[in-house]
Amino acid sequence: MTTVVPASDTLTRDALAVLQPTFTGTTTAPDWLLRQLDNGMTGVGLFGRNVVSAEQLAGLTAQLRSARPDVIVAVDEEGGDVTRLEVHGGSSFPGNHALGSADDTDLTRRVAAELGRRLAECGVTLNWAPCADINSDPDNPVVGVRSFGDDPQLVARHTVAYVEGLQSAAVAACVKHFPGHGNTNVDSHHALPRIDIDLETLHARELVPFKAAIAAGARSVMSAHILLPALDTERPGTLSSAVLTGLLRAPESEGGLGYDGLIISDAIEMKAVADAYGLDRGCVLAVAAGADALCIGGTPSDEAEVLRLRDALVSAVRSGELPEERLHDAAERVRALARWTATERGRVLAGAAADTTPDGIGLVAARRAARVTLAGGARTVEPLTRAPYVVSFSAGANMAAGDQTPWGVAAELGRFLPETAAVGHTAADAERLGTDGLTAAVLAAAGDRPLVIVVRDVHRHPWMTAALGALVTARPGAFVVEMGVPHAAPVGAVHIATHGASRVCGRAAAEIITGAPEVAAR
Repeated sequence: MTTVVPASDTLTRDALAVLQPTFTGTTTAPDWLLRQLDNGMTGVGLFGRNVVSAEQLAGLTAQLRSARPDVIVAVDEEGGDVTRLEVHGGSSFPGNHALGSADDTDLTRRVAAELGRRLAECGVTLNWAPCADINSDPDNPVVGVRSFGDDPQLVARHTVAYVEGLQSAAVAACVKHFPGHGNTNVDSHHALPRIDIDLETLHARELVPFKAAIAAGARSVMSAHILLPALDTERPGTLSSAVLTGLLRAPESEGGLGYDGLIISDAIEMKAVADAYGLDRGCVLAVAAGADALCIGGTPSDEAEVLRLRDALVSAVRSGELPEERLHDAAERVRALARWTATERGRVLAGAAADTTPDGIGLVAARRAARVTLAGGARTVEPLTRAPYVVSFSAGANMAAGDQTPWGVAAELGRFLPETAAVGHTAADAERLGTDGLTAAVLAAAGDRPLVIVVRDVHRHPWMTAALGALVTARPGAFVVEMGVPHAAPVGAVHIATHGASRVCGRAAAEIITGAPEVAAR
């Protein structure tokens, strides 16, 4: 049974202030959520389940703001593969890997500023972005194209540009996932990743983008649920005082990063934390370790859960496990960000103007990011003039991206060549049919149509590599569109690397395939 503590109690209000739950609803916010905002809760999170349109979302956040004018409204809007604003149609902006491919920091800043402006118009004040992870492990299943790249300096300069662009629109940036989630092949949504590197490597590689973002004034940093034995042999970063207090918060003179902004946990119900500690204890340990705000993001909360977590924090203070000063400091940091966003929001919205780049700055960036490798001795792309047969091989999206957002090039090709046909195949098809059977089925269905093969991180999936190789051998000159992290282009194909699977990345690939605009082969 939940213990009901009077809402006027300062300790209770502090406990509510650090919670950042999500909820179900698109047209109206639940009564319990509005009630707890009035009782002291300071922030809420939004996901695709809360979004129908920009206008609808603006109305929903206005309702939240009526309960608490300075409420922090957070969303996980990275652009690219991870979008909430455009979950049902695909993002109008390329993601980090595409921006890193273009490697123009002014372009990255403009993309982030326009994305921030759209978020601000919808009433969002905190974006859980950008990823500052360095994709140093090519088999990483959860970072991949969410990273600007595998070079620390490139990632650092684009992280800074993204933070500057986003915050120029009065939307607080959240640089993630500290101290770096790129050097692992385990997804912390499912299990606890372990990163076995020494502190010298950590400072020379993983921490470089975070140091740059802190110097650029990033308003918040998100912790990672990763085990880094060089700092803590027992607890993941989100629950480790050695990581959050001893490294991120400690002054530079003591070997830390000297960060004084808001520390936000990654979604606390992810299995890397929840399976080992449980949600209630995970929240207590995270705040004790140095986290200020607790993201409870994967599944919608209800009032009973929020009150249970509130009371877990209060009980931990009363038992002496969690110092009252630590909880109060965390709550005050959350309130400070709420004040900043409320103040900046009014100032920026009064004079914000949409980016007027023809076709949109997102599509411009996606075009700049695309890389083409030609087949054989060809010097230019021979564009398609007949509707193709598009086959997509999919291993499924990671949990950060979700499976609601469409991806690929078929829809965009259909804009230019309306009779385009498309089919998708998965690992289950490859297991059922075998490589030869799957190849034969695709070729029979394609007939004499031109063939376009779409893959995503083909290097991580042997079945996909085998099927792609067989199809290219059978149909030399086919177009291959890699919408994940690109590796070696298959011999004999026209290979297009989009560096992401957003809608505009699909559009950029379709333009190359059909001959508009002209794109130089690299």
